[in-house]
Amino acid sequence: MYEDEAFRKSFDPRLARRILRYTLPYWKVVAVGLLALFITTLTANVLPLVMKYAIDHALVPRAATALAERYRVILIASAIFILVRLLDFAARYVQVYALAWLGQHVLFDMRSDIFRKIQRLHLGFFDRTPVGRLLTRITSDVDAINNFITGGLVGFLADLFMLVGIMAFMLYLNWRMALIAFVVMPAVLWATTRIRIGMRDAYRLMRLKLARVNASLQENLSGVETTQIFTQEERQKRRFDEVNRELRDAWVLVIWWFSMFYPLVGFLGEATVAAVIWYGGGQVIQGAVTFGLLVAFLDYTRNFFQPIQDMSDKFNIFQAAMASAERIFSLLDTPEEVADKPDALPVERFVGDIAFEHVWFAYKSPGEEVADEEWVLRDVDFEIRPGEKVALVGATGAGKTSTISLIARFYDVQKGRVVIDGHDVRDYRQRDLRRAIGIVLQDPFLFSGTVEFNLRLGDQTIPQERLIEVCRFVGAHEFIARLPQGYQTVLGERGSGLSTGQKQLIALARAVLHNPDILLILDEATASVDTETERQIQRAMERVMEGRTSIIIAHRLSTIQGADRIIVFRKGRIVEEGSHRQLLEAGGYYAKLYQLQYAQVG
Repeated sequence: MYEDEAFRKSFDPRLARRILRYTLPYWKVVAVGLLALFITTLTANVLPLVMKYAIDHALVPRAATALAERYRVILIASAIFILVRLLDFAARYVQVYALAWLGQHVLFDMRSDIFRKIQRLHLGFFDRTPVGRLLTRITSDVDAINNFITGGLVGFLADLFMLVGIMAFMLYLNWRMALIAFVVMPAVLWATTRIRIGMRDAYRLMRLKLARVNASLQENLSGVETTQIFTQEERQKRRFDEVNRELRDAWVLVIWWFSMFYPLVGFLGEATVAAVIWYGGGQVIQGAVTFGLLVAFLDYTRNFFQPIQDMSDKFNIFQAAMASAERIFSLLDTPEEVADKPDALPVERFVGDIAFEHVWFAYKSPGEEVADEEWVLRDVDFEIRPGEKVALVGATGAGKTSTISLIARFYDVQKGRVVIDGHDVRDYRQRDLRRAIGIVLQDPFLFSGTVEFNLRLGDQTIPQERLIEVCRFVGAHEFIARLPQGYQTVLGERGSGLSTGQKQLIALARAVLHNPDILLILDEATASVDTETERQIQRAMERVMEGRTSIIIAHRLSTIQGADRIIVFRKGRIVEEGSHRQLLEAGGYYAKLYQLQYAQVG
């Protein structure tokens, strides 16, 4: 459901039930909060009766009432007033604390569920879903659910309890004056409904304009370098001013509706008070009711309109929560396209025999139709023997990276099988399978944290001696030791402060550290570094690949001449395979690629 669609309904019981399921583990806290809510409703409606008692029995007493008795009544009324206020204070404290506690625990549980779900989803989902949208789900959308629980739903119940309580006390005191106060209800409800619809539409427009402003800001901040290079500052400022102006006008419309609502409801409320004064005052003059009853009734009448105003405000919370809940539960209900079988096999150690058996693959969800031009791999069939070093080459988009993604089972094939050590990769547990595969990508990702943390990734069972030994093995120890705090040096986001080659060496050490005896896959690990750094990484790779089944993907054909075998891809098919010398002598597609690169270098 898009946000505009969600705003068309103020409340969706189905979504509300799913949200409330998160409160079930904390039902005792909910019960305490509702009890406190009932007490605050009761105390708020008792206070006007205390005032009535004091006025009728002390301030405007019968002529025969002794002065001492009048002072005693005032003392009793004051004491009751203080005691009721103390009870109200305690109940409100419990209510606010319990609901805030409940909201934070629901937030924690919901964010945990979303994060676990995101961790389980396969990479194809992230290919189709912007990261910013996922961040919105786990932050602002969850906050909207918190507002719904602690402010919207409970607040609505509190207002409803208060409204019913006030009406009950008004009818109890004097049903004729109560009916006069209730006459204005249809007009209040009509005004509330009409203005709420206008507020909803204005708020929806404002959210749309706000999204455009945020998108413009994000784009301009990301592209500020390009803007300055081409001296487009003034033009970009005019474009931003346009969307910013639209947001301003949308906010003005929202404010207009808000400005209309409160004075209108306030006027109707004061008109009702005037009607009660006119009728009730006449009743006091005639001696039909006491002056204390009129004062208490006026207090109830003024309080009568506050919950009506507050309940109207809750609709905006409901609308935002329903839109957010639809998006959150849509994410939580997303099918896990790559899932373990119930009897999935554990992996202790791979020998390293890999086979592709007539594999057809496209980046499509299961069951989706695949057009002919959408196939990324077409009838790919090859085998890699244990300990063999194989290079995959071909033009961009030929299917090389997709091949290693299938080996690690980031995606599932549509036709054929990917087999490791005699078993389809779909038969293994994903967690065990990927632990047995070391992958070093062209742009390695490093987390914010120390160098040691990025090497261990939280695994404290690895001895420090082993960690340093591996770093020496791949040639990373020397530059790490020169960092300000060595292995304890804190890296910025994505390893800022390190060169691309240094990041590659850390990623290579990390792969070996966590998978020392298993399968190693390298994906274009030297494509973004200078020649000298490339030679350093190549030497490290040669040491790491010794005795391991290794797959290398490289655009620079000069880096894979020492591979045992080269498999050449073209438009998703294998067109050639053999050693570097054999392929050059054959004079086919590989030879043309090699000659083209050699000519460009020359």
